[in-house]
Amino acid sequence: MLRIENLTVIRDGIPIVRDVSLEIGEREVHVLLGVNGSGKTTLAHAIMGIYPSKGKIVFLGEDITHLPIWERARRGITLAFQEPARFEGLLVKDYLMLSSREKDMGKIKEAVKTVGLPYSILFQEIGDNLSGGERKRIELASVLLMKPRLAILDEPDSGIDILSFKQISNVILRMKEMGCSVLLITHSEDMINIADRATIICSGKVAKTGDREEIKKLFKYSPCPLKR
Repeated sequence: MLRIENLTVIRDGIPIVRDVSLEIGEREVHVLLGVNGSGKTTLAHAIMGIYPSKGKIVFLGEDITHLPIWERARRGITLAFQEPARFEGLLVKDYLMLSSREKDMGKIKEAVKTVGLPYSILFQEIGDNLSGGERKRIELASVLLMKPRLAILDEPDSGIDILSFKQISNVILRMKEMGCSVLLITHSEDMINIADRATIICSGKVAKTGDREEIKKLFKYSPCPLKR
């Protein structure tokens, strides 16, 4: 589905992502593991088209390297940010309606239930009145309603409680059932349990890609298995 070849991202004259090659298959949950500052978020932004990059990005057989963000979104790529946006004055139900492909309130209620939120939250504003965990789950609900071909989830598990962690894992597996591939970015080795494959990124480079048990064991004992 997605093939990245020799991708490099330079920010303010500094290479943040360096010569990264990575593949994600159809209906695959691929976990990208790395410590803070390893280049995970920068890579996600480059795939979405937020940051310019050198190299090649192929999605569903098409070279999208030079396409703008909205063209990538039209082709079925979406990115859930590490810090979800706040929209003071915008109700959750209206935000989700904008996200929804089918514009169906019944589907919106179902998505809210799937991410473990009460129906009443639909009538609250997306602002500081909501916790970070609630806003993250609302963003996951919006991704479900978009029905993307590829969802890039940037640390959806950070700053959440154990209950939310389990719900987020279930939502990701639900995305897979719907035919969506997921690139799950995290620094938590626990999230690897729902992966089909996983990759460790270190100092902006791919250190190792393999099956989840192999990568989980390697990351536990060596979070950055590269010689600098």
